[in-house]
Amino acid sequence: MEGVPGKRPAILLVVVLILITTTIRTKAADEGQRKPAASAASTDLAALVNAVRARARALESSTGMHLSFQSFTSAYKLPSGSIKYSDYVVARLLYEATRDAGFWNLHWTITNREPNSDNVWRQWKGVRSVAFSAPTASAECDELSALYAFLVGRAGVRGVGLFWPYPNHTVAVWELHPTSRPAIRVVIPTSRIFLGVTDSFGTRKFNPWHQKSIHEYTRRDVPDSFQVPKELFDFFLRQMDKYGGASDSTLQQLRYLREGVFLKYWTTEEAAQDALRRRENLKTGPAEDLAAFQNFAQDMRSGPTSHCVQACPTPIECSSPTTRCSSRMVLASVCYAERACHPAMHSGCMTGRPGSRRWTTTA
Repeated sequence: MEGVPGKRPAILLVVVLILITTTIRTKAADEGQRKPAASAASTDLAALVNAVRARARALESSTGMHLSFQSFTSAYKLPSGSIKYSDYVVARLLYEATRDAGFWNLHWTITNREPNSDNVWRQWKGVRSVAFSAPTASAECDELSALYAFLVGRAGVRGVGLFWPYPNHTVAVWELHPTSRPAIRVVIPTSRIFLGVTDSFGTRKFNPWHQKSIHEYTRRDVPDSFQVPKELFDFFLRQMDKYGGASDSTLQQLRYLREGVFLKYWTTEEAAQDALRRRENLKTGPAEDLAAFQNFAQDMRSGPTSHCVQACPTPIECSSPTTRCSSRMVLASVCYAERACHPAMHSGCMTGRPGSRRWTTTA
């Protein structure tokens, strides 16, 4: 071996190369463990909008969506094919998600903020855990309407803007231009102010033509790169899957049950039991409705049990199921019970516990 010229340097060179290669691979592996995987699912706004579109496509075949669209086109006397069914599905899905006490757990409250959704996104950014029995964010009517208009526009539905039926109240309006028909304006109330238990998407309680123009909401409240906390992002997606295909009536009933939990008018267990009673009363109703009531009950039972239920005084009789009470703002302007309301609802009172004879809504 010693007599072979250049043999030792060649062996040393091979050893050095092996050591260098091993070091590089080890370092790369260590860095790969420290960095998030490149293929990890994004939770930014762009990803949320894409997820909404994907869920909407999947829900196009659901019974609740079909029935809701048929009711909508019949109410506005729209011929078949005059508007896109896919647009309606997105518009309705986001309405049920972002409305006060909808299935994304937003909650109406007085904030006196500007008509944009900036503060909602700020609240969402700070979410570290999500509870089915608590709001993910609180906002006033103009903020909720702006949030809806912003998201539905990002999802590809055109013509949604803000409408002020009163100087101190805001709703969203969808201006449609059907084929061979005059334009129509659809009121989309993201809160319950001045509305009855049966008022929902497309309510006629406000005349949107009182406002000269409905300007499409084009403001970018947050960029596409805005990061939604993963737990909240996943919650939004699961809620769309669980509730998006249910009927208008079922979602309206669940909305009132959810709000009652937020406001501690009844416990999570009482709300769960009421949802199961309603499910039982459906008998052989649509599968999506049966599943929605069941899912709601399971959601209410999945977290800490609430106990702080505020006591209610004796209710007074109303002249009709939708008679407004004398107090101001949302809770006071709605008769939650079939034939009763409270003059003191603003102080934290409902007309009865869920499931009671007096709390049977007509939605």
